[in-house]
Amino acid sequence: MTSSRITVSGIPVQIDRKPIKNLHVGVYPPDGKVRLAVPLKTTDDAARLAVVSRLGWIKRHQKNFQEQPRQSEREMVNGESHYVFGRRHLLEVIERYGRHELEIGPSDKLKLYVRPGTGTEGRKRALQRWHRELLAARIPALIAKWGPKLRVKVADWGVRRMKTKWGSCSIEARRIWLNSELAKAPEECLEYVVVHEMVHLLERNHTAKFRKLLFDHLSDWELRRHTLESVYLSQPGQTELQRWA
Repeated sequence: MTSSRITVSGIPVQIDRKPIKNLHVGVYPPDGKVRLAVPLKTTDDAARLAVVSRLGWIKRHQKNFQEQPRQSEREMVNGESHYVFGRRHLLEVIERYGRHELEIGPSDKLKLYVRPGTGTEGRKRALQRWHRELLAARIPALIAKWGPKLRVKVADWGVRRMKTKWGSCSIEARRIWLNSELAKAPEECLEYVVVHEMVHLLERNHTAKFRKLLFDHLSDWELRRHTLESVYLSQPGQTELQRWA
């Protein structure tokens, strides 16, 4: 892969040349960075034309990112707001000796039990581990539900923290990965990402066929994606446009 940069109407664009067939334009959080993935032989002029033809789309999504309120950096202190599967909870930190644990208590309090003296980073690690546990308890059932419907088999799956994606798929290994941040979103959003990645086992790229498969099996997937990118998430997923070809 090779990379270069151009500027179109004052917008910096990163061009990544890859061994792919179709052109992809992506607008990425948090500040609306534009990245263009193109076939290896695509010239800068052709790439520039592709961006120009999508300027309206790009600017709309950049504006959405700029206007989207973000959760401030979490300090992991009493009274702080945290989301669990789309529901808002106020954090209550309880110091005690023993294993770090979290639970949803009375009045929807998110109770975090930590050892005395545990700092912000230690509290964050406990929360992230709990997020992974919550997702791990739900993902197998979703894969079991959608495997027969899509007629695909997932060989393996995992949960990890990702910077720019909600999920990823290794087609050769038939393995899917889910972003641990999905534990903050409504469960229908988790289902959308699982189905999205499983459809990649049928169609590698975001082609018209890929979109049709999504529509056929999950007709409201666009609404679920919009919900996923809503304001209570600190890190929305990328917004991607595929040139249908």
